[in-house]
Amino acid sequence: MDGVPCLRVYQCHAQQIRRCLQSKGALDRSLCLLRDSDETVLLPILTSCVSQLDLQSLGKTVASDNACELVWSQSPLLSKRGRGQTHGNKLKKILQELLGSCGEGWTEELRGDLPRSFQRHGDLVLLGDNCFSLPLWKKMGQELWSAVAKGLGAKRLAKTSRISRDGFRSPVVTMLLGEHSWVKHVDNRIRYEFDVTKCMFSAGNITEKLRVAGFDCRGETVVDLYAGIGYFTLPYLVHAGASHVHACEWNPDAVEALQKNLVANRVADCCTVHQGDNRKLQLYDIADRVNLGLIPSSEEGWPVACRLLKRTTGGVLHIHQNVSSPLPDMAAIPAIDDVPERISGKAADREVWQAWADDTANRITSLLKDITGALWITNIQHIEHVKSYAPHVHHIVLDLECRPS
Repeated sequence: MDGVPCLRVYQCHAQQIRRCLQSKGALDRSLCLLRDSDETVLLPILTSCVSQLDLQSLGKTVASDNACELVWSQSPLLSKRGRGQTHGNKLKKILQELLGSCGEGWTEELRGDLPRSFQRHGDLVLLGDNCFSLPLWKKMGQELWSAVAKGLGAKRLAKTSRISRDGFRSPVVTMLLGEHSWVKHVDNRIRYEFDVTKCMFSAGNITEKLRVAGFDCRGETVVDLYAGIGYFTLPYLVHAGASHVHACEWNPDAVEALQKNLVANRVADCCTVHQGDNRKLQLYDIADRVNLGLIPSSEEGWPVACRLLKRTTGGVLHIHQNVSSPLPDMAAIPAIDDVPERISGKAADREVWQAWADDTANRITSLLKDITGALWITNIQHIEHVKSYAPHVHHIVLDLECRPS
């Protein structure tokens, strides 16, 4: 596979993660750390160590502020030895030749407009929106994308720009080269198929998918209120051993992919797909566990989840939420090197997560009483940090046990 596997992390935690990777023998020391954006850097990983990489464990080394995401990088990762042998230089050389044939010269501005990282799905490479934006590239026409594909070792190319506001959180992806946009992806021995122009695949949620895969759901009925292409539905069935999963999804393109994935992983007989608005779901009193995997907030699904829980035994709600922590008041922090833990960013973040969890538990308790007419007891089992979108903006999952009193 072309490209260099890397971990994308926040700059403030790069050295801590780097030391951890180095101690595990997973850091590719022949390559340089790369600035990926104003806030993140890429740490090169040895290809032989990728399959053994424990992103969840690495995330815990820096607690709340870490965003650990596996990506494949190209040209900016220059080798300390044999710089001319890197794949990035291969792409650069091919593009230099193309520009030369059109009477154009190579500039540092063009070099800076090459892709810093990308996602690879089989023979398709998905570029980010921060590359090939200069007007000169447009003069190259389709020849440009053929050259880029050759340089990246791909047969198909696509480029993403943003998430649409169509209510489905559909990606805005343009195919640049290739006849079709369906791809296959294997994650924790689960096969996913989807159309990159219509569905997203979030590699950053791998730690939560691995956590779900480790649950013991034998004998349980699970409802996944926001199933997508099966991000959590499939781990519940394939690894956690759920007896049956009711998968709810209102995006018809995602439903098409979900149904393909259920068949591909041989669990279609254990899953019922409900297409449409889950607020209109005609199911009650059936669930041992409800997964509410929608961000930035799954709050609209809370009443639905409460109706789904078994009235006699209750169950567990896995509630996803983006929780924002207030920026620290730097003027109030003493100007000393040894800042107490009680005012550190990590401690402040955790206090906000706990406050949100406490408030959510109280609101769920009230909802359950209103819906069932009975008293319920809620218990915060666990608060899981999935990833950070930016400093002080965190994707959190609350495991909330709900039992009738």
